[in-house]
This record gives sequence, structure tokens and C-alpha cells, in this order.
Amino acid sequence: MLSLDRISFSVKTEQGRKQILKDVSFTIDSPFTVITGPNGGGKSTLAKIISGIYTPDSGKIYFNGQDITDLDVTERARLGVSYAFQTPVRFKGITVSDILKIAAGKDLSVSEACEYLSNVGLCARDYLDREINNSLSGGELKRIEIATVLARKTPLAVFDEPEAGIDLWSFGSLIKVFENMRDSVNGSIVIISHQERIMNIADKIVVISAGQVERQGTKDEILPYLFKHDSMCDALKGKV
Repeated sequence: MLSLDRISFSVKTEQGRKQILKDVSFTIDSPFTVITGPNGGGKSTLAKIISGIYTPDSGKIYFNGQDITDLDVTERARLGVSYAFQTPVRFKGITVSDILKIAAGKDLSVSEACEYLSNVGLCARDYLDREINNSLSGGELKRIEIATVLARKTPLAVFDEPEAGIDLWSFGSLIKVFENMRDSVNGSIVIISHQERIMNIADKIVVISAGQVERQGTKDEILPYLFKHDSMCDALKGKV
């Protein structure tokens, strides 16, 4: 379980400090939580704070009862927090097979590595020996990164807009991946997303707007609210 208690975060600009998040509080205690809201509202910043890439100006973060506010991304990873970037990182000289072994923390058989890749719609024989470099498309990198999160099997996995750079066919496969993760994970998945199809499989939705929690609840409570508000509805359609 992850709890955020009055999290605030700002950045320095030429005009002074700009507030990105202000007194954000909520708990992630269900298998599948989606964080949504208009662009520029602070969602991706919040994902980076949860993962330890950013440190909040104030507030506390608790993971399974432990205060992890001051822990960096590596220390949180050791505790079981995974993070998938909106734009995956490329690693010249490292193969897909290598990165899966690193993620799993052990040697993997070819069949085990193939299973992780198959789960994200990739033919393992075509990818295991390929380097994670510019020869891979954004969609391929995204799916490989999701496979590494599957291999880690952590109690908390955070995905920042996993649909970015994914084509329509792959997006349908991505939904199935998250459905399978939701049904089998022994922990929690957090996804930053505008996509209604992703929200439709969520147990909980948190709406972040102007750096604050505007509303939170089940999908049956939140989706009708989102579609009543033009800016939110546009966000769900990818217009903002």
C-alpha cells in the first residue's frame, strides 16, 4: 500500500518558484489505480515523486507503512517500486535478453524470457538478441520496458502514459497486458493515462487538476464526472 500525505512540489523558473503540486493526499490500496486529468496538471510529476526521481518540497510518502520520502529511486526500487518512463530509455550495447535478466535479478531461460516478451505481443525470437538502441521503434521500446516490469514482479509498478507511441493494434494488446497484470499481480499497478479504455479496467481513479486532487473514487463514480466537464472530456479524447 502506498500513501501520499500532503505532497507539495515546485520548480525554479526565471519568474520564481512555480507550484506543480499542492497538498496532494491519497492512498493506493487497490490492484489497479489510474491517475488522470488535464495536461499540465502534475500527473507525470506525481509519478516521478512516487518512484523517487523527484523529492517533494513537503509532505510524506509511505510504502507498506515505511516512510520512503527521502529515499532515492534506487532505494525505492530495492523495496519493490518499479517505474516505466513515458519515453523509454535506450541502452546501446545491452540486448533485450540482458535487460530482462537484469530486471528479473537472475538468469532466465530462453522460454522464461520468451514468455515475458510474448505477454507484450512481441515474438521473442526476433527480439532477444537485439540491442535496445535506435533500431527499435518507440512502440517496441515501450513494450520491452513493460516486459521488464513484468519480470521484476514488484509490489508497486508505476507506468507514465504507457499508451504514448503505441499504435492502435498494439494498444489493444496493451489493454490485455494490463488486464492480466491486474488479475494476477500481488500488489498495485498505477498508471498515468488519459485513455478511457485504460480507466475502464481501473479499480480506482484519481483526478489531478492544477496540482491538486480534484476527485477520486471508483470508475463508476469518476467516469460520468469526467464526461460532464469539457476540459476533462477533451483530455480523455487526447485533444489537450
